[in-house]
Amino acid sequence: MPPKKKKSENKKPQTGGNIYIENAGVVLDQPITETIEKNYMPYAMSVIVSRAIPEIDGFKPSHRKLLYTMHKMGLISGSRTKSANIVGQTMHLNPHGDAAIYETMVRLSKGYEALLHPYVDSKGNFGKSYSRDMAYAASRYTEAKLDPICTEMFSDIDKDTVDFVDNYDNSCKEPTLLPVTFPTILVNPNMGIAVGMASSICSFNLNEICETTIALSKNPNHNISQTLSAPDFSGGGYIIYDEKELNKIYETGRGSVRVRSRYSYDKSNNCIDITEIPPSTTIEAIIDKIVDLVKSSKIKEISDIRDETDLSGLKITIDLKRGVDAEKLMAKLFRMTPLEDTFSCNFNVLIAGSPRVMGVRELLNEWIAFREECIKRRVYYDLKKRKEKLHLLQGLAKILLDIDKAIRIVRETEEETEVVPNLMIGFGIDEEQAEYVAEIKLRHLNREYILKRTDEIDKLKKEIADMEDILANEKRVKAIIVSELKDISKKYGNPRKSLIIYNDDKVAELMEEEEIPDYPVNLFFTAEGYFKKITPQSLRMSNEQKMKEGDEVVQVQEDTNTAELLFFSDRCQVYKSRASDFEDTKASVLGDFIPAKLGMDEEERAVYMAVTHNYEGYMLFFFENGKVAKVDMASYQTVTKRKKLVAAYSDKSPLVAAYYIAEDAEFLLTSTQNRMLLLHTGAITSKPTKSVQGVAVMKLKKSAKVFSVKPYAADSLANEHRYRTKTLPAAGMLPRAEDMGEQLTL
Repeated sequence: MPPKKKKSENKKPQTGGNIYIENAGVVLDQPITETIEKNYMPYAMSVIVSRAIPEIDGFKPSHRKLLYTMHKMGLISGSRTKSANIVGQTMHLNPHGDAAIYETMVRLSKGYEALLHPYVDSKGNFGKSYSRDMAYAASRYTEAKLDPICTEMFSDIDKDTVDFVDNYDNSCKEPTLLPVTFPTILVNPNMGIAVGMASSICSFNLNEICETTIALSKNPNHNISQTLSAPDFSGGGYIIYDEKELNKIYETGRGSVRVRSRYSYDKSNNCIDITEIPPSTTIEAIIDKIVDLVKSSKIKEISDIRDETDLSGLKITIDLKRGVDAEKLMAKLFRMTPLEDTFSCNFNVLIAGSPRVMGVRELLNEWIAFREECIKRRVYYDLKKRKEKLHLLQGLAKILLDIDKAIRIVRETEEETEVVPNLMIGFGIDEEQAEYVAEIKLRHLNREYILKRTDEIDKLKKEIADMEDILANEKRVKAIIVSELKDISKKYGNPRKSLIIYNDDKVAELMEEEEIPDYPVNLFFTAEGYFKKITPQSLRMSNEQKMKEGDEVVQVQEDTNTAELLFFSDRCQVYKSRASDFEDTKASVLGDFIPAKLGMDEEERAVYMAVTHNYEGYMLFFFENGKVAKVDMASYQTVTKRKKLVAAYSDKSPLVAAYYIAEDAEFLLTSTQNRMLLLHTGAITSKPTKSVQGVAVMKLKKSAKVFSVKPYAADSLANEHRYRTKTLPAAGMLPRAEDMGEQLTL
């Protein structure tokens, strides 16, 4: 026997109203990793696996539970029923509350207009996906049933095509997946945020997806872009075609798609009507942004904007001032508002319980494998049923040999329980066959009836042989998939809603630069990477520059507000901007921190600012190893207005200095050997390649390096001819005392 536990010596008897709690107030040390593992990780896994990430059938658990409940309610045909009734029934499978279930149904409905092919045929106010203020009505006021396309998701569900599991209280069964006959995962959009990961799947046209799936099943190396043009959104709009980005989405599952609103210009009323917007924004967000731009005087062409959405559909009306060019205004609005927005793709899908980010190709291959398994299970189910029926009919055929004998056996058997054993003995059939014969009605015990039934034996044998051949032949299984996809495409396919803009010139024309106000400015750049744009008037009022402690102004330039700015970083990258992108400021403020303003990488520093208008001239890069690279400034000009260029200069040696020159000039190089060299840049040939390593200019001894480069001002050195050379590279000369003057000293 185990030893009895001793009573706690500290335990006090319960007296009056005071209750003694053993170990109360005792603090126990527990590692944070153990707490996370026990408490947080199960929650995180539950969100990933059972809530936010869709599976290969294209549904999250909440979608699947709702649609399966509606299927069991018989809502695939017939009239609609109250949404509240559907919500209540769904709670047998989904215990998360009626509000969450109803919101799920709203998002799947035809009235909400979020899906290319809605699953719920709705009646009543279900809100709109393109408006945050148009709320849906309560479930007691709306009605719904399944859309006809759901037939393709439940047609084989009773034939053991998918696994079933117990619901949360073990009172009924629910499917783990739906046996969808087309790739719903890519036909309708699906977004979810889990813990540490997310999923964002755009929708594609049903006809194109079916055609692509058929082509992939026949040829695994099929070029997807030949059959799959681009995503297709329920809200329409224009897709800006980017072949490189689309191929990235097709192969990796990550990338972005630019979607532009569709509009028309009403000349008689001098207004613009916007009728289709990107899926990632709303009417209210667009109007709020335009109103802010008008209030800040960044847009002056608009006199009024209003939401005219009604039963006929979405409509935003923008009234223009007299003489405004609608095309130019829209180009500006596309650039500055969500009227043109980006849909970010992240094709994260649960495969066998594990999240995987896959491209369109891999995702469709996984769906084909899933569908093959469904078809094999369906065929095997039908094969089993036919074999059972054949077995019974073969027993019936034996009875046909002597019907009178069967009647006599049944009639002469005294006990009912002995009928089946006696038939088994009398005709040599098994128990199932005898049970089947014994259950035949008396009126059917005639030769004609039995002959008709036994005529099915040959037909069943052919069907069984055909099914066995299907199970053994992979090509026949794929042929069934192809046939089903062709039928679905023909039955449910619709033309594209989102049109595609292929012409790059057209895009560039629409994205025409806005008119930038041009006026004189003074540009300041500090060693720590701060930038200021100050007007001459403001500078005359106060020219004392405020800076961080230890910081100093290293570049000052007078220019105009239309100037192009190139900020070179210590990571061999250049970030492009414009003076007009920065607000006019005063000398008494720190200014804009360039790494943060232009989105530089972590710990990346801006080291030089180049100011240009026409990208003429050269960029000079001086390196510690004595080499100098002379790059055509035109190499940094881009047609597509890119904001960042990598490999902006060579990374083979640390950069000492960079300079932008409009024409050749002289520079004074100083090495750690205390030697100085005057270099005229005309002696160096310019190159169009940005990352060129340059030519050797200064000979250096081992461990020596160039540490200073300054533009040379004429007559700064008393004996400047000593430091010039006719041949490169040159070691330079040691400075004389009269040459030192204000030059840098070691």
